[in-house]
Formats: sequence, C-alpha cells, structure tokens
Amino acid sequence: MGTAVRVRQRTVSGAVMEYKEWTWAPRGRDVSKAKPPKPRFQNDEERKQHSLLISKRKFAQLVNANCSPSTLYSTLTFDNDSEVHTFEEARQIRENFIRRLLYKYPSAVIFLVMGRGKHTNRIHFHMLSNGILEEYIRKQWKYGTVVRIDNLREHNWYDGVDHGQDYTGLANYLFEHWTEEQGGHRWRMTKTARQPEAEKPEEIKRVYSEQKPPKPPKGYILVESKSNRYGYLYFKYVKAPPKVVRGKEKEPRGGGYEKLENA
Repeated sequence: MGTAVRVRQRTVSGAVMEYKEWTWAPRGRDVSKAKPPKPRFQNDEERKQHSLLISKRKFAQLVNANCSPSTLYSTLTFDNDSEVHTFEEARQIRENFIRRLLYKYPSAVIFLVMGRGKHTNRIHFHMLSNGILEEYIRKQWKYGTVVRIDNLREHNWYDGVDHGQDYTGLANYLFEHWTEEQGGHRWRMTKTARQPEAEKPEEIKRVYSEQKPPKPPKGYILVESKSNRYGYLYFKYVKAPPKVVRGKEKEPRGGGYEKLENA
C-alpha cells in the first residue's frame, strides 16, 4: 500500500460546477480511476438511503446539464374520460405521447415524471422539454388539461441566494414524485439528453476544508460547502447570475414550483 493522496474531481452540469475531494490510496495505481470512499453502513436502510441520494444527485445533474430558461416546464393532467388508475396504464400513455413528440421533433430533449396529486390522488405528468413548440405539446396532449407550460426561470433563489440557472430545487421536487406503487425508474429521459461533463480524478497538493474551499473558477460563485467524517469534501459553484432587483425575482426554495400542484 502506498501513501494516501488527496484526489479531486469536478463535474459541470450546465450552470453548476461540483467539486469533490477525498483521500485515496495507494499511490501506485492510476489516480484517474480513483473512487470516493464508501460509507460504513449500519444497516440496509442506511445503504438504501445512500443509494437514493446518489440517484437524486444524478437526476439533478442531468436536469442542470440540459435545462435553461428556454426549457419548457409542463404539467399535464387527465380528464374524467381519459383518467387512468394504474401507473401501468399511465406508462403506456407516456410512451405514446413521447413517441408522437419525437416523430415531429426527433432531436428534442424530454424529461418526464409521473405522480399522484396530493389532494385528488389522480395521476398526472410533469415534463421538461427542449426543442418542441408549446402549441404542439398542447395539440398532442389529448387526454385532459395542460395545466401549465412555462419557461424555466433565469434566477432561482435558495436560502436567499440567487443561484441563477441552477435547477436543483426543481429536479429534487420532480424526483420525489416517484412512489413504490409506480415501480420502474424514477424518470423517463430521451436519448437526446446530454450527460454532465465529469473530469477524471486527479491528485492535488493543496489542502482545503469546509471553511477554506477552493477559489471559485472565473465567472462562478460558491454556494455550498460541506464535509463528512470520512474526509470527503463537497463544494458547489454556479455561474454568477446577472444582477437583479431584490424582491421581485426572489422565490422560495425549489423556485416555487412545489406550490403549483393541486392536480
């Protein structure tokens, strides 16, 4: 076993840059293949929650890598004549709907999640899309009401800080729509979606800490800094958004998207 080294890896997802740092050994192996340390789980529930957090972060990275203020956010509901009662039925409608959209716009990027309304318990869809006209979405949704189609915001506020085009709050909100009743994957994504840009891990010499993070890259601001008992460090940067008038654009955590659901 060689001497342990500090390793870092950066991942860029749209306007978001994430920086991970951890201790890795031995020195004699290829550092570009280094993996972050695995926690010591006390039970299966801890292991399950850890896997869930990894999946949640992956979805947020995918959303940030593909979304911008030109992205359309749609909420699609079923009317009484078309209402479905099982997610198996809903899944078939989902696939047919996406297929029709891609037939007209084959290069479009689509993310679609299913869920049940908190008040009505009826199944509904949320969709993020690039490259599809709003009028065509409305035309192809033949099963009920298009509750809303809006462009994503240019300014997203979290804990009073403007994160600009960081859509992590929206991604987390959509991620939580999944229930065990649904089965399958938590989201449906077209193959046209871009993947986050993950750099290969590399050895670093300088020592950082939660209180002394790396200097933000040019054009970015630091918005999150945390660590754990295993020496793992995580820093999050976002592209500095243009200045705005405080108050008018300020939104609660999640960008306010979570307040829209009575579907």
